Amino acid sequence: MTTRDRLMATATKTLARCLLPLAHLNAPGHARHVACQWALGVRYPAEDLRGLTPAAHAAFTTARTEAFWRDGQLIGLTSGHRDAAVQHRMYVADLQRSGLPRVLHPAESPHVRGVAMDVRPREGARWLEENGERYNLYRTYDNEWWHFEYRLRRPERLPYPGAVRAYK
Repeated sequence: MTTRDRLMATATKTLARCLLPLAHLNAPGHARHVACQWALGVRYPAEDLRGLTPAAHAAFTTARTEAFWRDGQLIGLTSGHRDAAVQHRMYVADLQRSGLPRVLHPAESPHVRGVAMDVRPREGARWLEENGERYNLYRTYDNEWWHFEYRLRRPERLPYPGAVRAYK
């Protein structure tokens, strides 16, 4: 973690503590959750949680609230729901590069269904990998430390997007 990242994390934690009284007035009984979401919204202003299914949204915000208050870990969203047109553009661009596939066709993409989240920083992803099962959030690809999906059961982890699942 860089010095800048440590300073931003400290500022975010301080902001959340300062926002607690206002959050309590706004949402009694849920102040820590609300203050955490507000502070993380300031830390990660470009993140967009819209389009996630209600269950995926609740799981993600609850998990990152616990990570924040219990372990001091920040988890931001880099990419959540994508509409099919955006996913298709990404898919076509991915087809034109060499190497393992990294982008699924819109018909197969959990981002299009609103159940996939690409998170940051790496430390936050590590926390989510270790604790996400309590929230039905699972890392699903070996080659993508940042990609998590809301699933009711632990899925088989695949080596990369598009790999065929082994059925037993």
